[in-house]
Amino acid sequence: MTEKIINNHKNGMLVMLLTVLLYCGSIAAMIFGGIMMDDGRSPALFIVALVWVCIGWFPFLGLKVIKPQEALVLTLFGKYIGTLKGEGFYFVNPFCTGVNPAANTRLSQSGDVDSANGGTLTLAALAGSNPVSASAKDAQGKKMSLKVMTLSNARQKINDCLGNPVEIGIAVMWRVVDTAKAAFNVDNYKEYLSLQCDSALRNIVRIYPYDVAPGIDTTGDGQADEGSLRGSSETVARRIRDEIQLKVSDAGIEVLEARITYLAYAPEIAAVMLQRQQASAIIDARKMIVDGAVGMVEMALQRLNESGMVELDEERKAAMVSNLLVVLCGNRDAQPIVNSGSLY
Repeated sequence: MTEKIINNHKNGMLVMLLTVLLYCGSIAAMIFGGIMMDDGRSPALFIVALVWVCIGWFPFLGLKVIKPQEALVLTLFGKYIGTLKGEGFYFVNPFCTGVNPAANTRLSQSGDVDSANGGTLTLAALAGSNPVSASAKDAQGKKMSLKVMTLSNARQKINDCLGNPVEIGIAVMWRVVDTAKAAFNVDNYKEYLSLQCDSALRNIVRIYPYDVAPGIDTTGDGQADEGSLRGSSETVARRIRDEIQLKVSDAGIEVLEARITYLAYAPEIAAVMLQRQQASAIIDARKMIVDGAVGMVEMALQRLNESGMVELDEERKAAMVSNLLVVLCGNRDAQPIVNSGSLY
């Protein structure tokens, strides 16, 4: 399906003025024809004017008002004839009908209006005897937004590449770029996009671990890397965006960006993973403390040897190293003990 743009029908104001003038003329002609009938003349003028008053509202059905970043897909007796795109006041064949299969679909995204409340407001605003009400109501509900919208699907529970269940949510910025494909290639382009977002999210998350893990290949090049959901969020989001775009191109949708909005371990393993992270942090801290303590002991012995202040044998050096390591690596402040006797 190829999109066809209708841009040579911006004559809605002229048609509306002509129709209103003809209405006024027909009312005057009907009054004049009634006077002629009272005088015994032919009722032809009265009949013609009455017929026009009854059916003269029909051209109003072809009036379409398009706002910026809106489009209206039109069909005539089931055949796609084109799309009104670009702000303006249009007049088209009154038998044309607008098509938007997702008009009444409400998702957790910007741009969607509650169909119940929205329908009530539309009916209240368009109620009355104005013959253009039915057409305006239909066109308003069938217009397709071309604005950039944000889809935020519900959080999903997915197993990462290590089998750990994680909860993740994404926000996808998208817009319609081909109205014909969006209207006719899929049943409902909003629901189609939502399902493809869920599918792409699962496919990508299963490739990555939550945290950096050894021996995991996330790029597919056969070599282990340091990719993870928490540490490589930009790369993960970009791959999710590309995966979604590949699936929704046939629906006339362009995915501009995808962002991870929520990421956490599932509740059933969150406490265990927290203990694991705490243990890992404690081990890393201890390693740093020991490395620093060994360096400080080595520096102290080297300085003593260079200055020649004290001559220590191997046994005394071992005792000094032991004491310094206990002081530097202990969790509490050391309690000093002063030796008042001989060193030996």
